[in-house]
Amino acid sequence: MIRSRMAVLGVAAVVLAACGGNGAEAPAKKKTELTLYNDKGAWSKFFDEMGVLSKEKIGLGMKPTGYTDSAQYQAFIKASFRTSVKPDLFTWQTGGMLEEIVKQKQVADTTAVWQEAIKAGDLSQDLAPYYTIDGKQYCVPMNVAYWGMFYNKKIFDKHGLQPPTTWDELITVADTLKKNDVKAFYHTSVLFSFVWFEQLMAGMDPDLYDRLSTGKAKYTDPGVVQVMEKWKELIDAGYFINPGDKTDPGDVLKNGKAAMVSFGTWFNTSMTQRDMKAGADYGFFTIPNVNASLPKTSMIFESGPLCSLTKADDPEAGTKYLKWWTTAEAQEKWATTRGDVSANPKVEIKDEALSQVTKDAGSGKYRLVNRYFEATPPPILTAALDGFGKFVTEPGTYKEVLETIQKEADEYWSTHQ
Repeated sequence: MIRSRMAVLGVAAVVLAACGGNGAEAPAKKKTELTLYNDKGAWSKFFDEMGVLSKEKIGLGMKPTGYTDSAQYQAFIKASFRTSVKPDLFTWQTGGMLEEIVKQKQVADTTAVWQEAIKAGDLSQDLAPYYTIDGKQYCVPMNVAYWGMFYNKKIFDKHGLQPPTTWDELITVADTLKKNDVKAFYHTSVLFSFVWFEQLMAGMDPDLYDRLSTGKAKYTDPGVVQVMEKWKELIDAGYFINPGDKTDPGDVLKNGKAAMVSFGTWFNTSMTQRDMKAGADYGFFTIPNVNASLPKTSMIFESGPLCSLTKADDPEAGTKYLKWWTTAEAQEKWATTRGDVSANPKVEIKDEALSQVTKDAGSGKYRLVNRYFEATPPPILTAALDGFGKFVTEPGTYKEVLETIQKEADEYWSTHQ
């Protein structure tokens, strides 16, 4: 069916060219509204608002199409490379997933956009490596996020608890909550099954974490086994909710099903969407290292790309939009409407806790650790997500899980070192 349609279109193109007199191709129609496909379906309202603003400021509107299923979204974007249904703009992941589609020559080069934005102070040079492949930049930051712990302030106040500054204090908080029949932590067996693995590993041995992500360490190494044993210890202690619970984590925190939820600062949007007020209904703190002797507190960091295609219908419009997206004018709106931090250093963050963590993250106070989802090559990540999902429901299987992930890692690194 697709081939037959392409044949018809090809014939039509020949006829049109013949009717043109001199055979010159008609110039491509310039777009006034771009499509933005994304895996942030819950953020459609915020994307819509950005589309209204961009139309006013640069004459380019933007219409979002949001997915909530990550696997379905990725499949659609990859299929669009081979069909005529192409997004003007789309969200993606840094790390191996971005490199994969760049190598396929699908993503537009944004090196010039980065150079201009860094010079103007709209983007930090520190972010550039996450978007650099073979010396060139691709995409721009749709968002940045620093990971920590969101907590239900009313539950903390009720039990006389304060945000912990050491790992031992965090466990004391968890024990106090347990004694009062409150689950301390949220976790899940699906997409975000990696959260506690990355947090514990970064807080126990961040160097090992980095080696693991580049194939210089194995999942069966003693240090990784110790991380899983620590994780099992926390599960066995009864600190977590049921990992199979399908309640949205935003509702989990609001209704007190768990007192604490570990996510990136983007999770703040879930709080504001539920009319929860920072400082009154909830708070945010940096998760202390398990290993108190580490020189810096490890903080998980992520940055999600906003990209355009090499073969977009109107490449110039895409570049114009990405350039505008990095400006303080755009980022002020994007950050404040969602109650989140911004990739643009000029933007003032109104939420006191998030403003402080943003400043601290840029001051060298923390050791920034690339989020596991981006740091891990896609084939290994798939095996790991499945493995961690099994582990949280069957903690006794941790050695088997690590062996299974390592088999996938061995196969990948045998051809990618």
